[in-house]
Amino acid sequence: MIAVLVILGFLGWGLVAVAHSIRRHRTAAPVLSPPPKPFRIVFPEGFTRREMAQRISAVDKIALHERGVRPHLSRTAYLRATSHPRRIPGFGPKLYSLEGFLFPATYDFTAQTTSQGLMKSQLEAFAQNWSQVNLAYARRKNLTPYDVLAIASMVEDETLAPDERRLVAAVIYNRLHAHMPLGIDSTIRYALHIPGTQSLLQSELKNPTPYNTRLYPGLPPTPIGNPGLASIQAAAHPARVNYLYFVRKPDKVHHFFTASFTAFQNYARAHGY
Repeated sequence: MIAVLVILGFLGWGLVAVAHSIRRHRTAAPVLSPPPKPFRIVFPEGFTRREMAQRISAVDKIALHERGVRPHLSRTAYLRATSHPRRIPGFGPKLYSLEGFLFPATYDFTAQTTSQGLMKSQLEAFAQNWSQVNLAYARRKNLTPYDVLAIASMVEDETLAPDERRLVAAVIYNRLHAHMPLGIDSTIRYALHIPGTQSLLQSELKNPTPYNTRLYPGLPPTPIGNPGLASIQAAAHPARVNYLYFVRKPDKVHHFFTASFTAFQNYARAHGY
């Protein structure tokens, strides 16, 4: 009996010794510092590729001044990374300019994130959002996926009120069906790099750029920005109305829509357009 107690005593002492050893080992382990907080960049819906590059430049300056970090992302590298046409899943074998496919959203990145990596994240976000779009109606109107994306980019640029997206899309569909020039001046602004806050001159309205939808019927050669999902959905599912014209109301947010050219002219004159 005494022998058993002695053995148990030794075993107990051994367990205590091992426990102390484990505790000492745990205490001695180095404390890992938390990973650095990622940076964040916001691309608003409708931003062009060039506007995204400018936003990157602005965020780079903030990172340098506020955290003393110089990210790998840069305006020049982003423009270079996004300048090469690519095949886009769901859009066939053709190579496309990336304007329109760089999905606008909020992206986190670290100092090691490259422009190529950010572009890849945007294309993945586009694919994920595009997969939610039903193109059946657009196909019945003989429009391709790329046509829908181009329409979405114009809807994005022309609307501030969310409930007007499908109405603007309807005007575009109706004008295409009637073989009328779209007459959407944001396409001219895109081609000539003229901000929306600046009035267009008559010479600019007559500029022969292929993006001048006053001069040429049909859609512009490429999307004129990178639309969000709401505008893409509106472009795929326009309102079922007969409108052919719209003009900005005095509140600078909403539009007056009509199927009558006379009503359009009268409204425009009455409000000084």
